[in-house]
Amino acid sequence: MTISDVSKKYGISQDTLRYYEKIGVIPPVNRNESGLRDYTEEDCGWVELAACMRSAGLPLDALTEYVRLSREGDTTIPERRQLLLEQKERLMIQLKAIQETLERLDYKISRYDKAMETGRLVWD
Repeated sequence: MTISDVSKKYGISQDTLRYYEKIGVIPPVNRNESGLRDYTEEDCGWVELAACMRSAGLPLDALTEYVRLSREGDTTIPERRQLLLEQKERLMIQLKAIQETLERLDYKISRYDKAMETGRLVWD
């Protein structure tokens, strides 16, 4: 796949894809005879992982470290697992905060629903 195809498929700009490759968020992409990037299914898997992890707020340095460890082989499985566990814990903390905010919003919305039914706002 061309960089343009990958960009469209994953909703990541071509500049970002180049940057991700440059800093190691995705491994180096093979080039065709003309020197253009030629993304394989494996490359796309890395792009998909990067997009997923970035949308979850994973920092670039953590992603870069994960890719570096992955490229070193199976001896780094424990380190990769630990990195993912740490990121999961961070996400769980964020999720808890978001859940608490949603509950607060639900409460406030229910009060306004009641006010619309009764014609007055009452906070109990």
